[in-house]
Amino acid sequence: MYAAHFGLKENPFNLSPEPGYLYRSEQHRDALNYLIYGIAEKKGFMLISGDIGTGKTTICRVLLAALDGLVETALVFNTAVSDMELLETICREFGVPVTDEPRTKKTYVDALNGFLLVNFTEGRNALLLIDEAQNLSHGALEQIRMLSNLETEHEKLLQIILVGQPEIKSTLSLPILRQLNERITVRYNLRPLSSGDSEGYIRHRLRVAGGPGKTKITPGAFRLIYYYTEGIPRRINALCDRAMLIAYTKNKTKIDRRIVRRAAGDIGTDYFQKTVSPARKLWLRLSA
Repeated sequence: MYAAHFGLKENPFNLSPEPGYLYRSEQHRDALNYLIYGIAEKKGFMLISGDIGTGKTTICRVLLAALDGLVETALVFNTAVSDMELLETICREFGVPVTDEPRTKKTYVDALNGFLLVNFTEGRNALLLIDEAQNLSHGALEQIRMLSNLETEHEKLLQIILVGQPEIKSTLSLPILRQLNERITVRYNLRPLSSGDSEGYIRHRLRVAGGPGKTKITPGAFRLIYYYTEGIPRRINALCDRAMLIAYTKNKTKIDRRIVRRAAGDIGTDYFQKTVSPARKLWLRLSA
């Protein structure tokens, strides 16, 4: 809506994960490289954790786009399922036909094992990526551990990436899931961006959208954006999108502190205060 006003080709601050907009901060590069290493070396289990909006899903989409044709992939996004439903979903995502009746866990696992063995003999790797892993039941997580037993004499037939919010780490630390936790050899926790990276993130998205064009963001506005959002990319997108919309309605191309404060007020300061310390909450009130 406001892109042309700022001399941009498209909206730079959409909330949906877009691989082309990934800002490769040091930690995002590291996370991506860890995953590529784990897949190439067939490490079995990998874990990417991080708070809501830190870029986990975007990294996974960039990873999938970078994989060559020698990697078969299965993606699971609905994790509020039973262990049986999970097996059914995995087979469906890999395109594994299951015709035997009755359908049991063994039926699904045997069919999957047959597929993976053929895949291996053809020189191909197989990757299972499970997003929102913090929602998996203990039974489903144990079933995933059992899938890691599908292997040849020398290497794993299936590489598994678990992606989830920080709660997944607490779940995996439970005694009942100790065996699974010990098998995760590659893990990375995404943190919010620093102040400098937050500014770099905003400038990067403006460049990808065809800018910066006429867009001018003052140093004070950058600082205020960081304090409101705490460096969480999804929050940055929401605040910047609203700020640019406000500037557009006022026929301005400069984003200053006043516009950022107005944008935060429109969205609601509670949106930005879920993890803010008491000192920062006071700062926000005083700066409003």
